[in-house]
Amino acid sequence: MSLVGPGGRQRNLSTILTLLHRTGPLSRASLTEATRLNRSTIADLVGELVRRGLVTERAPDPARRVGRPSPIVAVSPRVVAIAVNPEVDAITLAAVRLDQTTVTRERHEVDRPPTPEETASLLAARLEAWRADELADAAIVGIGLAVPGLVRASDGLVRDAPHLFWRDVPLGDLVAEATGLRTRVANDASLGAMAEHLFGAARGVNDVVYLNGGASGIGGGLIVEGVAVGGAGGYAGEFGQNRPGIADGADRLADGGVLEDEVSRSRLLTAVGLDSADEPTLAAALADPPDPDARAAVAAEVARQRRILSTALANAVNVLNPSVVVLGGFLATIADVDVDDLLARVRAQAMPAATEDLQLRLASLAEDRLLIGAAEIVFDGVLADPSSAPELPERAAVSAAAAPSSP
Repeated sequence: MSLVGPGGRQRNLSTILTLLHRTGPLSRASLTEATRLNRSTIADLVGELVRRGLVTERAPDPARRVGRPSPIVAVSPRVVAIAVNPEVDAITLAAVRLDQTTVTRERHEVDRPPTPEETASLLAARLEAWRADELADAAIVGIGLAVPGLVRASDGLVRDAPHLFWRDVPLGDLVAEATGLRTRVANDASLGAMAEHLFGAARGVNDVVYLNGGASGIGGGLIVEGVAVGGAGGYAGEFGQNRPGIADGADRLADGGVLEDEVSRSRLLTAVGLDSADEPTLAAALADPPDPDARAAVAAEVARQRRILSTALANAVNVLNPSVVVLGGFLATIADVDVDDLLARVRAQAMPAATEDLQLRLASLAEDRLLIGAAEIVFDGVLADPSSAPELPERAAVSAAAAPSSP
């Protein structure tokens, strides 16, 4: 196959970079097979991506002795996006590489919901420090923000993040002005759904319902026939605002409340006697409460929330007929008590035909899922047009084999 015109070349550069981004390192021979381009064309395109600092090449595995050796191509560990998740109890920041690993990650706890200006100011300050240290030799392609609220798809305006008390906030403009970097903003749960669909528990699955349990409540994301569904304004997936059917009146604690009033991270924190906690800390406290005398009460609260959650999931399954439901955040924690039992409860309340092949999975990207999703909306621009990536700072070439790894 030959290239025709500059447009065809850009598309092929995009195809190769996207393949490496989503599947991991590949040999030149594998790229030739996957793209159906000839070997000389692949060599030329890979060479350009290397010159742009977007990929690296290393020698083939010496253990492979059959056939002609083919260099291994991988995305550069120096290309990163900054990911931000502002929440009512903390602002989490990370620098995420093009291969989904993290260079650095920080959680900054707050005693009240941060303002948009405080979020932008903290980010600018931490970014300046990172550039002098961890990111000194990185090419930062932009900033992605995962916001727990309604974000207008057309321009990233935060229409309403009720738990943060943000309304009609041009967050992207504030952050871009504070940092000088291209900025994208989207709903946190929608980004979690995308990350799990591309790289996590729902990878390769075409019909997915994702529910995210965070400090601000419960949000969701939808993948239908392999395509993310955002709705007319980008506000689809607000499962937490639905009013759950509660069979046992004793389970209702918020009279007339919505799902996230009943199935609630704050109620779990109260049960274990904590004011604030990240996801691993909350999970550990629920499994082994700090106060042994509270063990029965904690178990009862988890069981109550599981009963209500099962009904909400059954309603979603009846409406959307997904093949996989993925749960993230504190929802994954309470589901993990007994996933099979929770799935059985969903099946008992849903239409049998809609649950014949239904699977319930926990988010495999764990607490990084929202950050990986936030980075992805930044990487989208580079993947579509590799020539848009900023130049790398001068230094000796880094091979993919020598790239640092993250846990």
